[in-house]
Amino acid sequence: MTLIATANSNRQTWSGLIEAYRPYLPVTETTPVITLLEGNTPLIPIPTIAQQVGRQVRVLVKYDGLNPTGSFKDRGMTMAISKAKEAGAQAVICASTGNTSAAAAAYARRARMRAFVLIPDGYVALGKLAQALMYGAEVLAIKGNFDQALTIVREMAESYPVTLVNSVNPYRLEGQKTAAFELVDVLGDAPDWLCIPVGNAGNITAYWMGFCQYHSVGLCERLPRLMGFQAAGAAPLITGQPVAHPETLATAIRIGNPANWQRAIAVQSASLGEFNAVTDAEILAAYKLLASEEGIFCEPASAASVAGMLKVKEQIPTGATVVCVLTGNGLKDPDTAIQHGQHSFKQGIEPEIAAVAKAMGF
Repeated sequence: MTLIATANSNRQTWSGLIEAYRPYLPVTETTPVITLLEGNTPLIPIPTIAQQVGRQVRVLVKYDGLNPTGSFKDRGMTMAISKAKEAGAQAVICASTGNTSAAAAAYARRARMRAFVLIPDGYVALGKLAQALMYGAEVLAIKGNFDQALTIVREMAESYPVTLVNSVNPYRLEGQKTAAFELVDVLGDAPDWLCIPVGNAGNITAYWMGFCQYHSVGLCERLPRLMGFQAAGAAPLITGQPVAHPETLATAIRIGNPANWQRAIAVQSASLGEFNAVTDAEILAAYKLLASEEGIFCEPASAASVAGMLKVKEQIPTGATVVCVLTGNGLKDPDTAIQHGQHSFKQGIEPEIAAVAKAMGF
């Protein structure tokens, strides 16, 4: 009998972050692994945008919007929920601008746990709210912002039998650091620069943890410069003080008092990096550019990394390798795409070849 090799016959099966990076994570043989096979997301060159930088700079994006629930939060949630399950938790709770709620709900339900989610009423993108509801989260919308929601859930976790799974949970950052491992595994070393959106400041902290851990065991020769970008209307790390009423269309980073503030400042100092602000107009321009020129549809907050990189491009060394982190999928926020995208959408066309050809300009 002749055996026919399939396209996947020689490919290693991906089993999720915990199994892939088990030696670098705080798990044991008895930890119940709750996974949706998150991670292993693509590192995509963006040559058209790189041309705007010039000087032979290589620019790539780490597209974490291709995780199971559409954002980088899945990386941390596989760890947080697995450890909560190991500790015997029956329920988890989080505050969220959307992505955390989707991830927490999905992983909690897979672990057969209840998920309680506090969101700022009216400030969560429709795609994210739909996810949390479909995954079975118990969603509570408060008349306040994310920072107020986070204060409440932290107090709830101290007083009631629920486990907090926001990024103040150390296992969240342990899972998220694996994105740095993946970058090094693909590139062969750390990039020269990592550009990243900053909201609650957990992800920039986690990336630095990952790079430092790989560096300490000799798996990368250098450490990157970490460049964090906040929306101008929600930029406490740039102004140096909390923002009581943060405002930006990039709802995922609409946070005025980051829980990981001091850690992020330490990362900025250690990596010789910077924090800079980008306006909503700059975020939208990068958001459109990624879609129209590179074929990559990310959520607005993700585009802050590219907007920021373009804003400070003169600082990038000649020949450098730059990675911009895209934290979430564009389908998370369809309203922004419809309202602000560049569209060719013609309606009312007769179902005839001549009519269609005319509409096409032929």
